[in-house]
Amino acid sequence: MKEEFFIKRINSKHIGDDGAFIDGKVYASDSFFEDIHFKREWFELDEISYKASLVNLSDLIVMNAKPKYALIDIGFPKSLSLHEIKLLASGFNKAAKEFGYEIIGGDTIKNEKIAISMTFIGESKRPVFRKAKLNEYVAFTGDLGSVDRDLKTLLRGGKIPKTSKFITPKLRDEFFYKASKYITSACDISDGLFKELERISNISNVGYEFLKKIPKNMGCSGEEYEILFTFPKRNLSIISNLAKLTKTKITVFAVTKRGKYKSICKENHF
Repeated sequence: MKEEFFIKRINSKHIGDDGAFIDGKVYASDSFFEDIHFKREWFELDEISYKASLVNLSDLIVMNAKPKYALIDIGFPKSLSLHEIKLLASGFNKAAKEFGYEIIGGDTIKNEKIAISMTFIGESKRPVFRKAKLNEYVAFTGDLGSVDRDLKTLLRGGKIPKTSKFITPKLRDEFFYKASKYITSACDISDGLFKELERISNISNVGYEFLKKIPKNMGCSGEEYEILFTFPKRNLSIISNLAKLTKTKITVFAVTKRGKYKSICKENHF
C-alpha cells in the first residue's frame, strides 16, 4: 500500500496513532478534497466544511483529547462567490462552536477544486493509543455499513437523506470521554472496521477470535467514523452502563488473542 510505504519513509516515534501525543497535547491533521472525498453535487458548501471539521475531530476524540485550536488550509476555485465562501466559513464556525475550540489561522489559495486540510491541537491528560493487550474484548460504537450503501447510491446518481452518516458523521465524544479510563486501545473507523482491526493487530501483535460474524459490507464500509476499541473483560459492565447513559450502541464482537490479522477489504487510498 502506497500510503503505508510513504509513512514508513518518515522516521518518527509519534506516527502510528490517530494523532501525535507530545507533552500533554495531541496534534492531528486530515484532508478533505473535492472529487476524492466528495463531489460538490452531494453536499451543500457548509456541509462540506462541517464534515471536514468532524473528520479531524474524530481523531482527537479517540485519543481522549479535547480540541483547543484548529488551523485551516483551504483552496477554492475563483468561480466561488463571496456568498459561497461565507457558507464554507459557516460550517467551520459551526463545528468550532459546538466542540469548543478556536480557529487560529491557516492559509488560503486559489485552486481548481475545493481542497481542505485541517490541523487540530487538543489536550489530554490520559491519551488512548492503538496498542491493545491480549484477552481483551473488542467492540465498536453505532451501526456499520450505511455509509458504504449511501456512497454507492450517490455514485449511481441517486439521492440519500441529509441524516446520512456520509453527510454528517456521528461522533461519539460523550461516550468516549466518559469511558476512556476503562479502555485500553482505540481508533476511529475511517477506512473500514477490518482495516482498523489490521492496524491494531500490527501495532499490538494480536489477532482476534470473533464472537460474532461481521458481514463484509459492514466490515469494509469506510468513513463510518464510529469508534473501534478494546478493553479488559472486567470493565464490560461499566462500559455497558456508560453506553446506556450516553445512549450509545456498542457491539462486542471479538476477543484479542495471539496472532495476526489481515483485512480482506480493498484499499481506500491511492
